[in-house]
Amino acid sequence: MYAIVEIAGQQFKVAQDQKVYVHRLKGEEGSKVTFDNVFLLDDNGTISIGAPAIKGAAVTAKILGHLKGDKVIVFKKKRRKGYIKKNGHRQALTEIQIESIAASAPKKAAPKKAETKAEAPKAEAPKAEAVSKDLSSMTVAELKALAKEQGISGYTSLKKAELIEALTK
Repeated sequence: MYAIVEIAGQQFKVAQDQKVYVHRLKGEEGSKVTFDNVFLLDDNGTISIGAPAIKGAAVTAKILGHLKGDKVIVFKKKRRKGYIKKNGHRQALTEIQIESIAASAPKKAAPKKAETKAEAPKAEAPKAEAVSKDLSSMTVAELKALAKEQGISGYTSLKKAELIEALTK
């Protein structure tokens, strides 16, 4: 069983009893932390993918210690200018051990029913937009012919925008 979980702004693939070095976490050595932002969960071949996270899933870990990472040298130089800067950096890290990965099945049946009911009224609005888009793609001559069919008077002196407005009413 493994999971892809967000810890301190980074994503890690973790398994039970695994030791991981992450950015410094708040908490003392020996304390337990829970991460509930689980993106993917593999339970013996059964894969659950969240959108974006799996609701109810959590990863529990124990803080083993706080330490600093290896020193990284930052060296800047501009040739022929006499500009040299040398700087060092040591990242603050926390070593954690994954104790458990808890999974719960997400309920997807209820939201789907609500979505289908919400989509039905939306279907009418795009039809009106489609008609207006079709009218704007037509030429003035075609619009005038359509206005004549619908019995609009004075269509001969109307401009294209006025014809579209009169036809959509």
